[in-house]
Amino acid sequence: MHFSWALAFPNLLIGLREGLEAGLIVSILVATVRRLAPERSLTGVWLGVAAAAATSLSAGAVLTFAEASLPGTAQEGFAGGLSLLAVALVTFMVFWMRRAARSISGELKEKVGSALTMGGLALTVTAFVAVAREGLETALFIWTNTQAAGSNPAPLTGAAIGLAIAVALCAGMYKRVLKLNLGKVFTSTGAVLIVIAGGVLAYGIRDLQEAGLVPGRDSSAYDVSAHISAGAWWMEIVRGLTNITVQMTWAQVIAYVGFIGVVMSLFLRRSRPPAAREARPAPEAAGTGGEARGRNRRPVIAAAAVTLVPAVVAGAVVLTGRKSGGAQRIELSPAACAGDWTPPSAGRVRFSISNPTRRPVDIELIQESSRAIAAEIEMLAPGTTRDLPVSLAPGRYAWRCAFDGGRTTVSAAAAVTGSGGGGEVRLPVTEADMAPVLAGYRGHVADGLGELDERVAELRSDLADGDLGAARSDWLTAHQAYHRLGAAYGAFGDAGDAIDGLASGLPGGVRDKGFTGFHKIEYGLWHGRDAAETERAAAALASAVAGLRDGAAGLELDPADVATRAHEILEDTLRFELTGQDDYGSHSAKATATADIEGDRAVLRFLTPLIEARAPGLTARCTAALDDFQNALDTVLDGHRHKAVQELPLAVRQRVNAKAGRAAETLAPIPDLLEIQR
Repeated sequence: MHFSWALAFPNLLIGLREGLEAGLIVSILVATVRRLAPERSLTGVWLGVAAAAATSLSAGAVLTFAEASLPGTAQEGFAGGLSLLAVALVTFMVFWMRRAARSISGELKEKVGSALTMGGLALTVTAFVAVAREGLETALFIWTNTQAAGSNPAPLTGAAIGLAIAVALCAGMYKRVLKLNLGKVFTSTGAVLIVIAGGVLAYGIRDLQEAGLVPGRDSSAYDVSAHISAGAWWMEIVRGLTNITVQMTWAQVIAYVGFIGVVMSLFLRRSRPPAAREARPAPEAAGTGGEARGRNRRPVIAAAAVTLVPAVVAGAVVLTGRKSGGAQRIELSPAACAGDWTPPSAGRVRFSISNPTRRPVDIELIQESSRAIAAEIEMLAPGTTRDLPVSLAPGRYAWRCAFDGGRTTVSAAAAVTGSGGGGEVRLPVTEADMAPVLAGYRGHVADGLGELDERVAELRSDLADGDLGAARSDWLTAHQAYHRLGAAYGAFGDAGDAIDGLASGLPGGVRDKGFTGFHKIEYGLWHGRDAAETERAAAALASAVAGLRDGAAGLELDPADVATRAHEILEDTLRFELTGQDDYGSHSAKATATADIEGDRAVLRFLTPLIEARAPGLTARCTAALDDFQNALDTVLDGHRHKAVQELPLAVRQRVNAKAGRAAETLAPIPDLLEIQR
């Protein structure tokens, strides 16, 4: 995934601002100790600062683990709730810093003075408490922004850069080699943070809607995805800085606009920040207390323990989480799969699956009554262990192991009891389930090949008569007939390349002897090539089509290929038709893409019973996505007929590609949903 500075900037800013605040606090602590007790070691201060940093990092680790341990909808609710908490803390931070800047130095100096009289451990605790609040706020906000960016490393990188800059600035100010108007810095960054927090609020609202905790998930305020590509560079900048996306609900928009309108107006009402005066601590009268150094100083090991406690607590939480919910270790074997497993109580549980063999293995936890798959791991590598969280309803379950290159074994079934609720399960698909689908689609392909044979014969007749206009028209009709059979391409073998192969990759390009089929004829018809050469190409095409037609009854369709092609047909449309890679002069991208959509609809008709039994409503969503794509082809491209794809305006291409991409994404779950059980 590419690095995005737009996604890095919000966390860079929060790291810079919070780092400056923390650095300001540390500077005051160090300066106060130096003035009140010059002979006193700063070890306690630095241990407290280190403990605060460890606490912040531990908080991020615990949040990440806690979210990963939850089921899908609960994860959305968890992330959404933390987003709202982060917004509240950042808003409080912005206003608190402006209000408390005048008094923060005096308060800290008073606390340090008291701590010095109590001993080294008290000084460590004072430093820890002062810095930890900033660190925990920072950790929560950075974690929230990181979740919004998915797996992109930019947010964490931005936070690290911001903190590094803050450390450098604070060091310069403390050593008096750098002057910085912190009042202006905090005012400027505060205003920008309010905008960023508004975006985090909108993102959190969306998470809560996905979890079903906030209504209006399907109430869209706007959707400009047909006009604006979400992957455009400038859109990534907008999303990174504001969390505004190409589609938002009314609840998101109202929350975003309302938050920024109210909070920004309150923030700007009193714009004179006094924090600049705290950049450098004022001199204090030297204190006494040095004489009590030996008496009050606690062992260093006691202060060091404060630093280690957060990491230990975080580790304990993680380990406790791994052992909670009825988790158990299961060691697989080719003979009995999971012969040593003990059924847990119903509800949320976690298994630790270990594969000590030398073969990769697919693991499935199966309901005995329905044969539905409650949880699975695909390809657990030899010598590895992986956690498998699952929500189990009461019932009998068994483990199924399919070792690569070996036999499939099933463990003894055992009863899961209790009152806990179960999660979603997936019905397996067997070859017997796919048999009627393949039989029906094979008949459809046979009919389509018969039609294709007739259309190619008409094309040959036009070429023999020298009727170029009719030949071009019949070429397009025949080419569309072939594309309507898109889910059967895998069964055509070498004949598929002979019928619809491209010149790209061939040594001689369009003049290579291996360039045959529809596109060879297309090149000849639209580039005025020798008529006899084009007729020979049409004769070869007719021969290849006739061979497929004659063998249609025995066509071997791979059930996995049929399900996969339901998605890949549109991937090919995006790759070839909508990029112009397969255009050799006809400029027929719209017509060919329409045939691809019709081919997808055909295979969906046969797969619908299997799909709906496993994902109710998915077929309807796929059909609607195909309708949207077809509508885009009809409306957007209608005014650009007879143009190559490369000649279309960028905005037109982006609108069509967006609809095609959304349709392909909607169909994407079908291959996994209908994967044949080995």
